[in-house]
Amino acid sequence: MSWTITPGIKSLDGVPIGTPYGGGFVGGFISWTANSIPTHALIVSPKATGELSSPVSWKTSDTQTPNTKSLIDGVSNTLAMVDAGISSHPAAQFCVNLSIGGFTDWYLPSLYEMLSVYINLKPTFGFDSGQGVNPYSVPRRYSNYVRLDPPRTYVPEFILGGSESFKAEGYWTSSQESNSYPIWAAYFQSGGYNLNGTNAGYLSVRAFRRITL
Repeated sequence: MSWTITPGIKSLDGVPIGTPYGGGFVGGFISWTANSIPTHALIVSPKATGELSSPVSWKTSDTQTPNTKSLIDGVSNTLAMVDAGISSHPAAQFCVNLSIGGFTDWYLPSLYEMLSVYINLKPTFGFDSGQGVNPYSVPRRYSNYVRLDPPRTYVPEFILGGSESFKAEGYWTSSQESNSYPIWAAYFQSGGYNLNGTNAGYLSVRAFRRITL
């Protein structure tokens, strides 16, 4: 397996959300400093090659994987799964085995990385969960979702039924609950998130890359 992180670039100024870039599409930005200043650009993989066609479990056993607790750093979570034995982590294994557009640093995104992209690439006009405060999104989100806030994405390819659209269902994140076994899942029909057992359920997977700014 060859899995390396591409060196960062200084800026993605002027590159709109949904633009093809870096092997996928610009999905949004995250701020590790929680001050609306982006620290990383989030690249969403092409649906045809970077999303599993059938749901999988997060892990083959209902056990904790050390060092997968970060809510913002999907790379470190994924690396921890590689170290622990990637073959027992089907969702992350799919991501790290990808080579798309010459890039091999695809990973299973963290909870707040997923939710930062949901704000920009929400596929439907559907209801919102009432969750949504996100200190790490860019811009920072101080309030929970209400109907049509965030609005459905303006990027045609990412509207439900479009060639790149997220499904209106749940996706695994790489973030494991700090005090127990369950994993955070993000739901693209509502922007909601909740905990699922590591091998008790089967959810979709969409690989991300990130670019350090």
